Amino acid sequence: MEYPYAVTVGADGARVVFLRSAELWLLDVASGTERRVAEGPVGSYAADRDARTAAIVRDGELFRADLIGDTVTPVPTAGPAHDARPDPQGLRIGYVTDLTGAASLHVTGPEGDWLLAGEPGNAWREHGGTIAWGVPGPASAEFGRNRGWWWSPDGTQILAVRSARAASLHLLDLDYGWVDVHWDRETYPYLAQVRWFGGGPLITVLRRTQQHGLILSIDPRTGETQVHAELADARWVEPIPGTPRHLPDGRVLVGGELAHDGFDARCLFADGSLLTPPGLYVRRVAGTLPHDGGPAGAPDLIVEGSLGDPAVREVFRVRTSLGSGGPEVSRVAVLGGADRVTVGGDVLVVGAQVWRGDRRVATLRTPGPHLPYRPDPALERVTDRRLPAAVLYPTGFVAGSRLPVLVTLGEGPGHQQVVADRAAWQERRRWADSGFAVVSIDSRGTPGVAPSFEKAVHRRLAEVILADQADGLRALHGKHPDLDLSRVAVRGHGLGGWLAALAVLRRPEVFHRAVAREPVTDWADLPVPVAERYLGDRSDSAEVYAQHALGGASPDVLLVGAELPGFRSVPDAGFDEERAFLLDH
Repeated sequence: MEYPYAVTVGADGARVVFLRSAELWLLDVASGTERRVAEGPVGSYAADRDARTAAIVRDGELFRADLIGDTVTPVPTAGPAHDARPDPQGLRIGYVTDLTGAASLHVTGPEGDWLLAGEPGNAWREHGGTIAWGVPGPASAEFGRNRGWWWSPDGTQILAVRSARAASLHLLDLDYGWVDVHWDRETYPYLAQVRWFGGGPLITVLRRTQQHGLILSIDPRTGETQVHAELADARWVEPIPGTPRHLPDGRVLVGGELAHDGFDARCLFADGSLLTPPGLYVRRVAGTLPHDGGPAGAPDLIVEGSLGDPAVREVFRVRTSLGSGGPEVSRVAVLGGADRVTVGGDVLVVGAQVWRGDRRVATLRTPGPHLPYRPDPALERVTDRRLPAAVLYPTGFVAGSRLPVLVTLGEGPGHQQVVADRAAWQERRRWADSGFAVVSIDSRGTPGVAPSFEKAVHRRLAEVILADQADGLRALHGKHPDLDLSRVAVRGHGLGGWLAALAVLRRPEVFHRAVAREPVTDWADLPVPVAERYLGDRSDSAEVYAQHALGGASPDVLLVGAELPGFRSVPDAGFDEERAFLLDH
């Protein structure tokens, strides 16, 4: 990937570290100059607090990079290294080894290399697995948590996940002392979020039903926890990435939802005070920046979200010190599809743009990617539910010609299709130029609009989404009469493939052909948190799961990379999906 990614900004704002084309690069913010730190392929890296030292992993080998002195030194390890991270001061490096077996957590530094936590060869026989330290653990990816251990701010402790039948947390001292983190793991088995940056550690834990969660602070001396906030929803709780976190004044920032007094919002709260206006759909908290002229203990939050238009993702500054006028928010920038926001010190990186205050000080060199098309879809809001929708016509299309319709479902629920970003429409432009009017409709169940819109699919996913797709298609025809609704094909991948197949089975009067690539054919094949988030506990919701089964048979559905009796099936390798659609139409 030539576009800068995995960006880190030092806490002093002096250096920006990033990967480009699998090589590690550094930008000196003061001079605006870039230099290559390490040639590729760099599999992963992590930097210390001020981005003075980096730990680099290349094919399981560990290297220490001095980002000031411009040297890269190999570091001996006990085995292939993974998830290596220097402590905040850059003195020692922690890493995980033996991911396929009983993973263990090691630390290497001036004292040498030592095993901090691990139980090699200790079979977890009663459950047919092994005990692992420092890896994310069961179900973590479904909640956006991709880490299994964290340094304390002073570098004297490590907070680590121990994965067995479920995930537990432990505070490890570098002198081998340790304490367990205490919470009711039987009631709250899912460890959804962990953060340790200023103050003590903060975690989010959820019930298996995902309808209730707790924000807990941990005493790093004893492992005891204290409840800071509760999260509750009759359907499911959706924590906001980047929260919880300590603010400099000691308050705890929590992401939640406002669903009373006419509000329907995804918001941020600090110790119960609302910081964001109800119209702002908060997607992620990236960090904090000093507020010009304000007190040091009351910085601005840097937030990714949508305000008014769910198709547009933007960066906002949010005041953490509330005035008499209520929440204060200002727009910073519009984000493209690949853009991420990173903050450190007084420096903000948005995509490839580096800002200090209100001044752009540098642009990270970005040789690609080249976009072959410049699609211009017509974005709409349709039906009384104001479903985001879009129509993309072939290049040079002349009104008055009837076009077959291709409805794209992408990855299915939880993934937006209707976005104001050219990069997201490249493949759909190719389909349009093959002779289709390409239609995308973000039905209920899609993020970006409002919590109630996203969660209306609870326990009735198929019914709600297929109704929205059919209603949205008919509403679009009123605005775009060249759509030939007698020739409608639908395609999707994964859960989107499951929906594509189900569309032809359940609504054949609307959807006439489908190609489902690697579709979900059995909800039991999905991770338990995903299946239960939408359909509930299988043990008491058998009828709900039966209603969502891909039963029946249809020659008008083509399964790619999957097989079911009564459906046409082909292997994924070498299959020409475009040719199949064109032959049908």
